[in-house]
Amino acid sequence: MELRTLRYFVTVAEELHFGRAAERLRIVQSAVSQQIARFERELGVRLFDRTSRSVRLTPAGERVLVAARDTLSAAARVRVVAGAQAAAVRIGVATCVTPRLDRALTLLSEGDRAVEPELVSLPVGARVDAVRAGELDVALVRGAFANQAVTAVRAWSEPLHVVVPKTHPAADAEAVRFGDLDPDELRLPARESDPPLFDAILAALPAAPRRPPAGDLLSVLFEVGTAPRGWTLLPAEQLGSSSPRLRQLPLDPPVSVDGHVVTSRATPDTCVASYVAAFGNQC
Repeated sequence: MELRTLRYFVTVAEELHFGRAAERLRIVQSAVSQQIARFERELGVRLFDRTSRSVRLTPAGERVLVAARDTLSAAARVRVVAGAQAAAVRIGVATCVTPRLDRALTLLSEGDRAVEPELVSLPVGARVDAVRAGELDVALVRGAFANQAVTAVRAWSEPLHVVVPKTHPAADAEAVRFGDLDPDELRLPARESDPPLFDAILAALPAAPRRPPAGDLLSVLFEVGTAPRGWTLLPAEQLGSSSPRLRQLPLDPPVSVDGHVVTSRATPDTCVASYVAAFGNQC
């Protein structure tokens, strides 16, 4: 029995609605339903009576809810006594897992004041809103970012890379200049998908893009992969695992984009500093 399962159960019991519970937990509804069904099988009892219109706790569910809350409270007390900062740190991220993220999770979970990181994949705007609402402890945002409702601290810098198909004339170069690229073939995702990063990329370009930005990042990468002279710009770490159809190249001269750790204004400075240390550039 995992603490995460207990948290899922308590959230559903409080909301009495699987959809709202999933929204609160920031995961898909099917995952919540599967965890609850597995929990019921493990305990050998039905915890909820479900109809098409309502969800309510069974008598067994009422008893389990009391015990689950007690267990979660006890687990939190154990971490406090042990000197941990929190039972869990909820981190808002993009969908890709990067070496920086992997390293930071290790640092946060294995340090002297270890915590339990939980990753929540959300669009940038929703990430910041969730931090402000207290639903996330920290969010990662690339690009020019300022928001008076939250605390944003520059934590790292990474180069922008040009992404081209492997059939592109410049694909085998060690670095590429903007002059080597056809401005008509630049593809960019729509600004609403990530406004801070979009604005940072736009500022790095020598001229405004001639092709209207459209779609999400996956659509853009697919288009680039099928266009002989297509290209786009991405932070070096964002592409993730290598694609058999794409090549990423550094810019000459290099251009970088900043990465920020975003927290609530109420987050203690010591916690903010630990996040910056975990996600920052390592010497």
